[in-house]
Amino acid sequence: MINTMIFDLDGLLIDSEKISYRLYRALLEIYGHRFTVEEYAQNYSGKTGVGNMTSLIEVFHLPITLEEGLSWVKEREREYMSGGVDLKVGVKELLEYLRFHGYHMVLATSSTKDRAVGVLKAHYIEGFFEEMVFGTDIERGKPNPDIFLKACEKAGRLPDECLVLEDSEAGIQAAYSAHIPVICVPDMKRPGKEYEGMAEALFDSLLQVIDYLEERAAD
Repeated sequence: MINTMIFDLDGLLIDSEKISYRLYRALLEIYGHRFTVEEYAQNYSGKTGVGNMTSLIEVFHLPITLEEGLSWVKEREREYMSGGVDLKVGVKELLEYLRFHGYHMVLATSSTKDRAVGVLKAHYIEGFFEEMVFGTDIERGKPNPDIFLKACEKAGRLPDECLVLEDSEAGIQAAYSAHIPVICVPDMKRPGKEYEGMAEALFDSLLQVIDYLEERAAD
């Protein structure tokens, strides 16, 4: 029986993937490279900042170190997010529903702790999550299953007691590899057929997750 919900952050709870794309595009433009939304969604969405920057440097042969790239992105992300970042549709409704019905809630994000907690606090939703796992807590990021297995461990739950909510192909693969059922609410890209087959369902918004849980409870 599912009693625990594991949430991704970027692209699922907050509308931040577009900001990440703009940051990477701006960095690559400095060195004369084009970077499309499709490239970002296919290869970088849902993954750690360290992993993404390492890939960008290697793929585009950027003449910078990993530390320089991460520092550049972190500094400009503050500017991009200074006006705040919106919650996705249905976030507060779903969190309130889950709390009312006694679900355990865990955040499992590729983001850093200070960034993730800062965003949650800004929207007054930090208190909904009993545990949190960050990109720095694991060695291998998505699509490896480590982050979700760590979330189960911290929550003291078995994989079949949990349900992962994700927006990206990398996140779907990570949950599937961890043997945890996953629902996808796509953000910048609808997952390919292979990944659709790994998911329990694909929804347009988090509000539909409430309907899904209501139907399961009625069975």
